[in-house]
Amino acid sequence: MKQLFLLFVIALELFGAAVKSPVVAIDEDAAEVTIKVENVEVGVSGFIVHEIDKDHTIILKNAVVKSYDKSSKIAKVAVSEFSALSNSALPNGRWKVKIGDTAVLAFGYTRGILIAPNEDIYYRITKNSKLQWVHPDLFATTLSYNSHPTPLRSDFDEISTKSSIGLVFIYLDGRVFTLDAKSFKILTITEAKLEQKELKLPFYTRVPEIDSSWWNWFDEGNDELEEYEPHYYSLLVEANPQDKALYEIIKSGGEKVQDLLEEFKIKE
Repeated sequence: MKQLFLLFVIALELFGAAVKSPVVAIDEDAAEVTIKVENVEVGVSGFIVHEIDKDHTIILKNAVVKSYDKSSKIAKVAVSEFSALSNSALPNGRWKVKIGDTAVLAFGYTRGILIAPNEDIYYRITKNSKLQWVHPDLFATTLSYNSHPTPLRSDFDEISTKSSIGLVFIYLDGRVFTLDAKSFKILTITEAKLEQKELKLPFYTRVPEIDSSWWNWFDEGNDELEEYEPHYYSLLVEANPQDKALYEIIKSGGEKVQDLLEEFKIKE
């Protein structure tokens, strides 16, 4: 349990209040902006916000930290279209990102969702945390609506938007992977050796069954999930192909995940 306590000490220190910093440079060709910030992790997501007047602001772009130089305190931030709050009944502004606009990062990092293989592990990890946990029943309901017994990245993105979730925690083989809910980039990997007496697929939830759809048989998420670890590792590798720590974990993970080694793009 000491390891689990450490997990949430780290979580509360790293993932507390949102980080705000003005845009100091813009590279439209690379679809990125530059900010100066005291400390930030690669993969942290957020928004670029424009102030219309002293009482009104608008979100212009999604933002994800691409790189961070500790010596100069400079972060390169990739920007992309923001459509989470789009509404056809409302007019669209013509604002573009400008120097002086604000990058708001780690938004929603006080709220998280845990993917765990059973009820015991779920409650042992979550019970001593001050994070606001979104129960996996809500995620299971979203999956049923989408006819996805097998969770896809798009499903995680949807629940994070609907429930203002900033962090996803996934328990795999005695470790807790902490991910940015939008970028799915690994922020921390924490040892949490817990006895796994049973397995519930696709994860612990009180929802008895996640519906699939016979007319949507070609959808990847429509298949029943047969193995827990290989699927969630595959989602991690897809979003983190250059993560050396994940590579070493997969490398020593046995035959069930060895095929995933081919998906990495690590420079020697």
